[in-house]
This record gives sequence, structure tokens and C-alpha cells, in this order.
Amino acid sequence: MPLEVTDIAPADDLRPVGNVVLVVVDIQGGGVPSAQRLKPGFMPGREERNARAVDLVARCRAKGVPVVFIQEVHKPSLVDIGRELDGAEGPHCLEGEETTQLHPGLDPRPEEYLVRKRRYSAFFGSELDIVLKGYRAETLVLIGGMTDVCIHYTAVDAHQLDYRFRTISDMVIGSSVPLHEAALRAMKYLQRDALVSLDAMHAWLDTLPDPAATV
Repeated sequence: MPLEVTDIAPADDLRPVGNVVLVVVDIQGGGVPSAQRLKPGFMPGREERNARAVDLVARCRAKGVPVVFIQEVHKPSLVDIGRELDGAEGPHCLEGEETTQLHPGLDPRPEEYLVRKRRYSAFFGSELDIVLKGYRAETLVLIGGMTDVCIHYTAVDAHQLDYRFRTISDMVIGSSVPLHEAALRAMKYLQRDALVSLDAMHAWLDTLPDPAATV
């Protein structure tokens, strides 16, 4: 019988291997409040998560941890959206719409990478793997959304490309609480150390030297 994952409590220890990269997945919406752009019944907490994401990105930058930003974007003609319209979502993340823009405060710096993707997985048809190899990344820390869609499919591809991944459970939000929890179970099935807390990430960052002090 296959192993059934029932415990999705996040670990308080990041336990990374090798170089770490923070991957910020689809924290979009521009300046439009969540209440104005999300369907009723979606998992709450986006505004709080987004504010914490801005703080976490700032801490990673201060500690010299690379940050890669992911943005799903489609042409208004939908020529590049493929089979995504076959599922629960209608047209989404259209180029030029304010809700497609990254959340304020999560704008990549000139030396950082913004990977624009056309599918749910941040790896599929994108340069993400090339970028991560440039950073010599071994462990990816995932935040953003949605847990049951883009986070899950990005984690699956990371696993199949032999990266270790850590999903910060309180920094990802699903399309509903049950689907969020099911996706966390699926990710932990792939890698037993996959689920960590935001406190674990901050505790690990605390152990890193200040880059300015090592020059």
C-alpha cells in the first residue's frame, strides 16, 4: 500500500541542502484588493501573506539569498493559454491588466530574475531551470499561490528535476482550505521535509552572516 500522508504540520527547521533560492510564485494582483478580484469561497489571508512576503524578500536580499519572481501572463488573444481553459478557471492573468501585475513591494531589482510563464508550473516552457543552475541552487523555498495549482505543479517539476523544495505552509494560499491541505499532503508525499513554517525560514536566515560584514 502507498504511504498516506496525514500530518501536514510544518517543520520548524528548514534543513536546506546546498545553495538556497527563494521562489516567489504568482503573488500578483497589482494594487487591487483581494476582495475585488477573487471569487467568493477562495481561501482567505492573501493580504496578510502578501505583506509577509514583502518582508521576507527584503530579509533574503539583506542576507544575500537569491530571489526569483514568477509571474503568470497570457496574451489577451489567449493564443498562449492552451488547455488551461479546460479546467475551473476562465481567462486569467491577461497581459496589460492591473491584476496581472506583481504585488506592490515585490518588484524585481535589475540584478534579479522575473520569469514570466504561460503554464501553471514555473518550470514548464520557461528559463527557470537555467536561472537556478546559474545560482547553483539545490534547495528551493516556495511561497505564493495557489497551493493546489501553481505551487503544487512547480514543486512537482522541481522534484522531478532533482531539486529539494521547501514550501512555507503559512506563506502559500489555496483556492480553498481543503484543496490547500490536499496539495500540502501531495507535496510532502514527494519529499518528507517539504513543509516548513515561516518561522523556520527566518530562523535559518538568522544563522547567515551579513554579506556586508564579510567583505
